[in-house]
Amino acid sequence: MLNFYVREGIIVEAYTSFASVYDTFMDNVPYEEWGEYIQDLLCKYGVRDGIVLDLGCGTGTMTEILAGYGYDMIGVDNSEDMLELAMEKRMASGHDILYLLQDMREFELYGTVRAVVSVCDSVNYITEPEELREVFRLVNNYLDPGGIFLFDFNTEYKYREVLGDRMIAEDRGECSFIWDNCYYEDEQINEYDLTFFIREGAASGQSREAEADAEEKGGLYRKYRETHFQRGYTLEEIRELINSAGLVFDAAYDMDTQGEVTETSERICVIARENGKQTAE
Repeated sequence: MLNFYVREGIIVEAYTSFASVYDTFMDNVPYEEWGEYIQDLLCKYGVRDGIVLDLGCGTGTMTEILAGYGYDMIGVDNSEDMLELAMEKRMASGHDILYLLQDMREFELYGTVRAVVSVCDSVNYITEPEELREVFRLVNNYLDPGGIFLFDFNTEYKYREVLGDRMIAEDRGECSFIWDNCYYEDEQINEYDLTFFIREGAASGQSREAEADAEEKGGLYRKYRETHFQRGYTLEEIRELINSAGLVFDAAYDMDTQGEVTETSERICVIARENGKQTAE
């Protein structure tokens, strides 16, 4: 995931303090179910092993799941804080995963990979279509001949009709947040301001001693704020960007139903193929 946003010409970091509680607030995401679905699709397209790149890997949850299926995983993310958590998971699991701190709009690999995956609407953080086209072009460049690119994105319909101008609040005891959402339909830009409160010692990976110290301080909470921007794309826009970047659009599915895409699909899974390289004889 990208870890900055641009507002009035100023670059501001995001996914910094929020990284420490990201997994807590994402515990409603069906990662295992998504991982099984992605693995089934990869196998359907003949990718049963080999090197797979997780683009915008965040804290490495999906990277770990796919490594568990036997893939040789590489994770790329632009947030150092998120990657630190991913590496903690790697240490716990023992999986041989390579993590790279890179911007997905200009990522570099040492060679090609059999497949690239990108989940949890990471591509929506690329708010300029030309920059997303460049991401797709780089993906095509680093895929093996006939390789597969599999990613999901939140639809323009979801931002406009489901999220809209809403405020969401959740309290998890050790941390809580207020999510103030605003969708600018003309620009197709979704802005959400996150205000979150983290109890000292409650961040991911804290020791019992740290938590006890927090209790001694009377359960002190610290307040943080971040602003994130995403672009609402239509499937037609995504298809055009894929094809114009050199890839070949292959299929799209509703990520929630795993069936056909409809006008009310909120998250879409897209499969594209590498195009332009010659398979070695």
